[in-house]
Amino acid sequence: MASGWASDDAVQQQIDSTIDDAVQRARKQLHLGVSAEYCQQCGEAIPQARRLALPGVQYCIGCQQTHDNQQSASLYNRRGSKDSQLR
Repeated sequence: MASGWASDDAVQQQIDSTIDDAVQRARKQLHLGVSAEYCQQCGEAIPQARRLALPGVQYCIGCQQTHDNQQSASLYNRRGSKDSQLR
């Protein structure tokens, strides 16, 4: 039984919220549509094999890696940590 400000199902709500955020983030990263012939960031040509393998690709491999690294830096659930919600 939880006490204080947290409800009885606060832990489950936090788990559900984290999963929902991860699913939304994954859906945003799905490649859809027509692949670009040139990278949107640096302007280099995107190889045909990459365009066929990833429909809707918009970046060359180098720029995609940079973009992915920037995205992974924001994986923390900003709604609050479990400890702060259970106090």
